[in-house]
Amino acid sequence: MNICCIGAGYVGGPTMAMIALKCPDITVTVVDMNAARIAAWNTGDLPIFEPGLDDVVKQARGRNLFFSTDVAGQIKQADIIFVAVNTPTKTYGVGAGRAADLRYIESVARTIAEHAESDKIIVEKSTIPVKTADAIQTIVMANSKGLKFQVLSNPEFLAEGTAVKDLSDPDRVLIGGERTPEGDKAVEALAGVYARWVPRDRIITTNLWSSEISKLVANAFLAQRISSINSISALCEATGADVDEVANAIGKDSRIGPKFLKASVGFGGSCFQKDILNLTYLCESFGLPEVAAFWASVVGINDWQKRRFAGRIVKELFNTVAGKKIAVLGFAFKKDTNDTRESAAINVCRDLLAEHAQVCVYDPKVPAAEIVADTLGKGVENPRLTVAKNAYAACAGAHAVAIVTEWDEFKTLDFARIFAGMPKPAFLFDGRNVTDLAALRKIGFRASGIGKPPGGRRAGDTI
Repeated sequence: MNICCIGAGYVGGPTMAMIALKCPDITVTVVDMNAARIAAWNTGDLPIFEPGLDDVVKQARGRNLFFSTDVAGQIKQADIIFVAVNTPTKTYGVGAGRAADLRYIESVARTIAEHAESDKIIVEKSTIPVKTADAIQTIVMANSKGLKFQVLSNPEFLAEGTAVKDLSDPDRVLIGGERTPEGDKAVEALAGVYARWVPRDRIITTNLWSSEISKLVANAFLAQRISSINSISALCEATGADVDEVANAIGKDSRIGPKFLKASVGFGGSCFQKDILNLTYLCESFGLPEVAAFWASVVGINDWQKRRFAGRIVKELFNTVAGKKIAVLGFAFKKDTNDTRESAAINVCRDLLAEHAQVCVYDPKVPAAEIVADTLGKGVENPRLTVAKNAYAACAGAHAVAIVTEWDEFKTLDFARIFAGMPKPAFLFDGRNVTDLAALRKIGFRASGIGKPPGGRRAGDTI
């Protein structure tokens, strides 16, 4: 069997590497028009950072895992073609700001139809709206040259930072296909690939539309839990309750469970916001405005939580940060990834810069140029935004430290050293609740966390 994956990004690269590792008899080729990205996949410096991914790629690359820019050639040879291209939120026209931009999906469908010389199984791996399979099927069949195509939905459920584990030991593999003999045969062919290492009882098969919508709904439910606990974090700060204690108490209820109840400065990443916005647009398109409004509120709370964090910094620093240095520790949207898409740090930095603060950022994996471009825009500079090479340099002379990403190294910093090099009073705002606030207060910090009782104040006092 030959498998081709179109798209060498966060989904295509790791997924195909795992398939190649687990199925040494299958030839797996990842193709992309971005020559620089493909070149990076063929080196020791992969284009994405993901714990354990280097080892997986090294074991399979050159044996049965290949990275190429020969899109047309690999389409010809492939039995199964995965589509893992970007589906960003539209920035123009109908549905701008909410609907998925499907131009890349359509382009891939036309490319497959143009170069295919035999029957193909096309697998949607990208996150797409319900009924996209219809569009792909219509395009390829209109240009089929007598060939037969089956379109399957196989959404990814990877969490950045744990993608290798998620791929090697997934909670489930979801495959949707047409309820026809040909569709069932195609579903079984793909299921047979995953069954090499995934127990059959974890491979779920559905119709196409159930599979397509399940990806959006899964991310919406996870994001909703985060926004829910973040909304409660504000109430905890106002009343003197501890959000971690509240989360632990409610998480013991088996109907609720403990996962995704960690309060923070807000969720980020490539999927949650994009998928919820897409879901709200779909609901409105199908005449369900009340459902759309419910899910839109999840994004609204998340945006509010980011603003609230930056606003709290300004308020605590005597209602002005103009000319004051603020150290922002962490820029990736979560630890163990270099992905900055929709990172809360972007909003926090922008809000602080708008208040004329001197913002100095440090992140162990995100390049300085990317931090500046994400915050200000490509080609834009602002002398009040700088990037440090380590946490201590970022914090030196800072009036306040803001922890925005939960990198493990931030838990073990020498905070006494940091405190000694800061103007007094020295503030620390833990947006991920990874530090010992009591210990920081003993050092002398005015330290606060998300949803944590204020140190040295009475419960109920204004924060």
